[in-house]
Amino acid sequence: MTGLHLGLTPWIVSGMADAVTLARQGELAESWGYESFWLPENHFGGEGAIPEPLMLLAAVAARTRTLRLATTSYLLPLRNPLQAAEQVAVLDRLSGGRVTLGVGRGYSAQLLGAFSVSPKDKRRIFEWCLDHMIRAWRGEPVALTEGAEPVTVAPLPVQQPHPPIWVAAFGPKALAQAGRLGAPYLASPMEPLDRLRDNYTRHVEACEEAGQPVPAEVPVMRSCFVSEDGRLVARVREGLEAQARRMAAESGGRMARRFSTAVDDWALVGDPVAVRDRVEMYREELGMTHLVVTRLRINVDAASAERSVETMAGLLS
Repeated sequence: MTGLHLGLTPWIVSGMADAVTLARQGELAESWGYESFWLPENHFGGEGAIPEPLMLLAAVAARTRTLRLATTSYLLPLRNPLQAAEQVAVLDRLSGGRVTLGVGRGYSAQLLGAFSVSPKDKRRIFEWCLDHMIRAWRGEPVALTEGAEPVTVAPLPVQQPHPPIWVAAFGPKALAQAGRLGAPYLASPMEPLDRLRDNYTRHVEACEEAGQPVPAEVPVMRSCFVSEDGRLVARVREGLEAQARRMAAESGGRMARRFSTAVDDWALVGDPVAVRDRVEMYREELGMTHLVVTRLRINVDAASAERSVETMAGLLS
């Protein structure tokens, strides 16, 4: 599909720390025509936890040549900005300049508490961390505390002045922050279409109010499943509907309104013709430039999930 950047997250997450499994998925994705490979960051989630996405992406870098290596939510409030700048620069060097850094603040009170971060301070710490990282990538001497001797980070990233930075945002304050930074806005894959439409409008307004150019990139993350097998598609739809109902019930109160149990509001599921038509609709209504195919968080066998990912690439290439 001309002009559409196609990315994906891993479709198999069990044993995520297994470099062979992860690198195989990246290698296959590149061979099918995907242009980027995205990992989130999450902690304390058992076998599916991804506490160090950059380390895992390094395994993918070793088996690919053109695939961009990206994070959906590299959590800056948890990090020392100098060390984070070094780690990102190392991956950018290792991959020949293929890093896209999606950054986030984190939302779980348990997570923030475990890292001694006050929820009320997370946005301030986020901007403080990002500002120091950008200065370090430019080769400027940086000191994190008053009176400390400034240091210069090495190596610097291949991409100058720094790798592309996108901001994961979930709510009006985060959208305003993304606008102030003039960075592309990366929404949750569970955001319904109507909310996405409103949020992109808010993001543009926030950029303009801050005197920042509006980014050309309009990314959309969506759970995707495409198959000619109607019964399999129906089972996936049922599973996703149950997932949405569960998430809405667990979130409670105001957050419950963020979830829709109508699968077509937040997922691309169906036969190839139906899915392609929905993708075209997203491009027309939202100006979508990047589609990130995210994994199904329901019980679908690995072979069917892999066929869907491969079919999706062929459908949109």
